[in-house]
Amino acid sequence: MLTTLLDWFLHLDRHLAVLAAEYQLLVYVLLFAVIFVETGVVVMPFLPGDSLLFVTGALAAKGMLSLEILIPLLIVAAVTGDILNFAIGSAFRERVKRGYRFRLIKDEHIAHTERFFERHGPKTIVLARYVPIVRTLAPFVAALGSMRYATFLGYNIAGGTLWVVSLTVAGYIFGNIKWVNDNLTAVIMGIIVLSLVPGIVAWLMERHRARRAGGPV
Repeated sequence: MLTTLLDWFLHLDRHLAVLAAEYQLLVYVLLFAVIFVETGVVVMPFLPGDSLLFVTGALAAKGMLSLEILIPLLIVAAVTGDILNFAIGSAFRERVKRGYRFRLIKDEHIAHTERFFERHGPKTIVLARYVPIVRTLAPFVAALGSMRYATFLGYNIAGGTLWVVSLTVAGYIFGNIKWVNDNLTAVIMGIIVLSLVPGIVAWLMERHRARRAGGPV
């Protein structure tokens, strides 16, 4: 099971290309489901997000998928996923105030997302779209922090739209470049690495602050 998931993650372009050639409708359903779950289910932050959107755009450039269908479909998946995530956070808000802890969510991930909110405020809902783990936890933490739903919804729609459009269109544009097309797996890995950079930088900064304060690192 783990080997299969890893293979899908590392060779996303190949697997999606095969599926798109044989079962195009199934691919649209699968893409919607992955984006919805990755953004909507707080314990599923490990699913591909940025790389998946880029690959779908690249496949659209080859004529295997329709960009006109992909963009609105995946915007709906991203926005409704965050709405579900916010609803889950709202449902647990009172329990958290009484000291409830989540076994399936690491405390440091929640703490990191809370610091993200401290630095960026409500804009976190938009910016977090490009940061793995924070992307999945941001709506949940926003609800725990009692962010007004109307405020959240506005940033959610803006962030979901920007995220989907920017990455699928980037995949569509660069997917027509021969080198990118021939080395799509390497490009995907590069996107994954780049998407992890903000989290790594934030972690290093936290360690540096703790060191200067004489606290644990």
